[in-house]
Amino acid sequence: MILAVDLGTSSAKAALFSRKGDVLAVGSSPIDKIASPQSGVSADPMAQEVDAEAWSRAFARLLPDLRSRAAQAEAGRGNEALECIAVSGNGPSLVPVGDSGLPLAPAITWMDRRAVTEAAMASKVAGRPLDPTYNLPKALWFKRFKPDMYERTARFSSCPEYLCGRLTGCWRTFLPAQGFQPIIWDSASLRALGLDESKFPPFIGLGQVLGRVSLSASREFGIPEGIPVVSGGPDFVVSLIGTATTRPGRACDRAGSSEGINLCHEGSFPQDSRLLVMPHVIEPYLNVSGAISTTGRALAWFMEASRAGGGDFEELFDSIGMVEPGAGRLVFLPYLAGERAPLWDPDARAAFLGLNLTHRFEHMARAVAESAGYAIRDVVEAMGSRGAKVSELRVSGGPARNPAWNQIKADITGLPLLVPRFPHAELMGDLCLALSALGDYPGPAEAAETLVTMERAHEPIAALRSLYDDLFGAYQEGYRALKPVFARLAAGQRPSGQGSSGRDAVDRNPGAG
Repeated sequence: MILAVDLGTSSAKAALFSRKGDVLAVGSSPIDKIASPQSGVSADPMAQEVDAEAWSRAFARLLPDLRSRAAQAEAGRGNEALECIAVSGNGPSLVPVGDSGLPLAPAITWMDRRAVTEAAMASKVAGRPLDPTYNLPKALWFKRFKPDMYERTARFSSCPEYLCGRLTGCWRTFLPAQGFQPIIWDSASLRALGLDESKFPPFIGLGQVLGRVSLSASREFGIPEGIPVVSGGPDFVVSLIGTATTRPGRACDRAGSSEGINLCHEGSFPQDSRLLVMPHVIEPYLNVSGAISTTGRALAWFMEASRAGGGDFEELFDSIGMVEPGAGRLVFLPYLAGERAPLWDPDARAAFLGLNLTHRFEHMARAVAESAGYAIRDVVEAMGSRGAKVSELRVSGGPARNPAWNQIKADITGLPLLVPRFPHAELMGDLCLALSALGDYPGPAEAAETLVTMERAHEPIAALRSLYDDLFGAYQEGYRALKPVFARLAAGQRPSGQGSSGRDAVDRNPGAG
């Protein structure tokens, strides 16, 4: 059996697969949150921290349940020998680890933006923009504000790397592809910032055996000693493999509270400040991406605000289904937390455009749901304007299980939206990496082509094209017209003397979390 593990922000997921790719069991376990920021390493009320051992505890809780489910579902197959473990997880989240292999402090998560000054310092010496969420600024923050802890740190580790280190005693830094070093860390930047290179573990590529389960981990977690542990990597990268977004023209719509559009692109791509361009995990392609701040979260916000927290998404989409496409020509700008791609505007705010006395709750709900489609189309059209063609969207995440929302996205973008049969893209990606490491496939792309199958394709309804073309134009024009108003409103919300930090104040990490 293959054990695939993905450590998310709020929960850990895991699955047991047969060597042929059959799903034997799937489970999840919550990741304990720190009660308050003041209990961690920062008194900043905006701090976002997690006890790294919460990742280990969630993993440990999953194992007995998975084996039990596998045994029940497959008439004893849960007793098959475990052959490999692959681990992916959220990031960039950074934790200082001591000589004991245990954390010296809570991890600073991918949502934490305290290292603004450190990001500016690191950007200057590195000669490239580095966001406060990245690992290098966070490590520099520890050196500047927790010098004693920094000195006691044996190594800095990100989320999936931490669990792999706990399992094997081998500490490595996962490198999604050659070319990612500049946004993780590199020797020249470490030296320029006076950071001790020995505290930053060497890189290892994805789908590599980094070590084997140690005797102590075997006793702690109940896993046989000697099982190979494979580097999975950052969750957004692994989801590209898990949706088979491994050929040019395919794009992964990683949906959830926020949304990330990642396109597999062949050839060069010109500089464009609206989008991020990185090497794809599959050579020689590029990953052209854009992250959207609030899509699923916008719908959750609307449900909470309009119904005082009552109801559920199924009821909400029943209401949405009562309204014709276009929501009575009502458009919603979903910028509840600023916007990332393609606007990169931290001052952007949400707004209903065209609201009148004929509109009801159902129209507003549909407008919010449709705003996700407009936001995705905004990113896709930015890609197309620079010669990167998107031929299809492959959706993953919780919203992928909502047929009505999938159809709305297909209609607005004009692209087929494909839903994988196995909904957990990160776990499927881990499986592909594990089987590649075991030699069953030449590489993860070949494994994905075989193992990733589609359950359903939502084709855009041609009759709605002109309607959504018109409303998408209103969506774009509405933002441009209101941009100075948004800036004025945002200025009144900042503490005295604090100006906007501009485009880079918005998280430019396409796969955060």
